[in-house]
Amino acid sequence: MLPQTMNAIEITKGGGPEVLKPATRPVPHPGDGQVLIKVAYAGINRHDCGQRKRGFPPKGATDIPGLEVSGEVAAVGGNVTRFKPGDKVCALVNGGGYAEYCIALQEVTFPIPAGYDMKLAAGLPEALMTAWMNVFMIGNLKAGQWLLVHGGSSGVGSIAIQLAHLVGAKVVTTVGNAAKRDFCLKLGAQAAINYREQDFVAEVAKVTNGHGADVILDMAGTQYAKRNLEALAMDGVIAHLSAGDGSDYAVPLSAIMGKRARVSGSQLRASSLPTKVEIVRQLNDRVWPHLGPKVTPCIDTVLPLARACDGHARMEGSEHIGKIFLQCHS
Repeated sequence: MLPQTMNAIEITKGGGPEVLKPATRPVPHPGDGQVLIKVAYAGINRHDCGQRKRGFPPKGATDIPGLEVSGEVAAVGGNVTRFKPGDKVCALVNGGGYAEYCIALQEVTFPIPAGYDMKLAAGLPEALMTAWMNVFMIGNLKAGQWLLVHGGSSGVGSIAIQLAHLVGAKVVTTVGNAAKRDFCLKLGAQAAINYREQDFVAEVAKVTNGHGADVILDMAGTQYAKRNLEALAMDGVIAHLSAGDGSDYAVPLSAIMGKRARVSGSQLRASSLPTKVEIVRQLNDRVWPHLGPKVTPCIDTVLPLARACDGHARMEGSEHIGKIFLQCHS
């Protein structure tokens, strides 16, 4: 028997982490093609922080933050054929993850492999789907090529390093301190550049013997626009995940043309369902069999649901290494 109400986190107004407050909400009911997940863990992502700062969700989405969860299927709606109550799953959700129960579409829900840690599973959907879409579907990274990851110790960055290593590509990453450098090297990066102390353009040229990065995964916004092009290999791709401070992308068009570069930007949450379904299909085929020893999220912190504000503060302080999780059910 499902409860009528649940604990959740709401954004009381736009602002800092302190605007996240515990609340009681009705337990949602799954509609056609949906599953209701009893949430064990929810991953915290920078997109959640952006929604909190704005104080409102994207049109049509729940006001409860949280884009990825793991847990157990509690109920299913009509036309659900892939899952049944009791199945262990993780899912990409359109908000609602910071709660004891959450709705997910069956098309973007993954089965958790037997024996796989439920906490780690909560860090798979958003990071894996974001990294795969940008590095492989947009960037078309191949074995033997070079990937430059800005922010390699983040959730998406650390997964991108592992995925590149899985397919035989080589990785350079930028980091902010020695602990993050060591973390990225342990994950398989060929080099980790401390951007506070070194010029990443010069270091990328050195590490790649002048070739440059074939794909650049950038989470820093526009601040590296010109320098990314300098670090890029001919015919390379720059894939942006964040607009940063919202500054205009300002580089000479001749610089883009000179490298025959492709400059891309994407938002996973705003992507169409068919795009998400194709990402899920490719991940199930090419990555899911390797979960565990070769591809897995790294845990930074696990906090109780009521301390979501502390999780946001830690993320925005940029001291975390790996994923920050909320425990929603014990």
